Amino acid sequence: MSFSKISPCLWFDGQAEAAANLYVSLFPDSVVGAVSRYGAGAPFPAGTAFVVDFTLTGQRFQALNGGPHYKLTEAISLSISCGDAAEVDHYWHGLIANGGEESRCGWLKDRFGVSWQVVPDGLGALLSDPDPERARRATQAMMTMNKLDLAAMRAAADGAPT
Repeated sequence: MSFSKISPCLWFDGQAEAAANLYVSLFPDSVVGAVSRYGAGAPFPAGTAFVVDFTLTGQRFQALNGGPHYKLTEAISLSISCGDAAEVDHYWHGLIANGGEESRCGWLKDRFGVSWQVVPDGLGALLSDPDPERARRATQAMMTMNKLDLAAMRAAADGAPT
């Protein structure tokens, strides 16, 4: 398998391996690869993962246990393109489980602090509908949602009451 030359590296404070294991459990065709571990005298107990290489549906990532110096923020998020409502539900519920937080307009933060966008296929086309009133109504409906419901947004675009 060939990989992109760019691999996001996510900074954690001791939870890199648990995060990588959660992510590969949720995404098909995903795997944890090499794991380097801290030795004695390191900032974490010997044996704690230092760098975890993992692949999510063909995209390589790294998870680094670097300590408390830096925190993950919503300034960067990972966006998941979902084929249908069942897939939206799968990722949404899997990522907020055990302490994650819902946010607005399809955004959430998992229990490790990583921000995700769970986006149904067709959202972009709906929000950029050539009819500006349809696009406006769809956008207004989206602004009231946490987890995105494309069917409800389409109904709103068509003029159904929200």
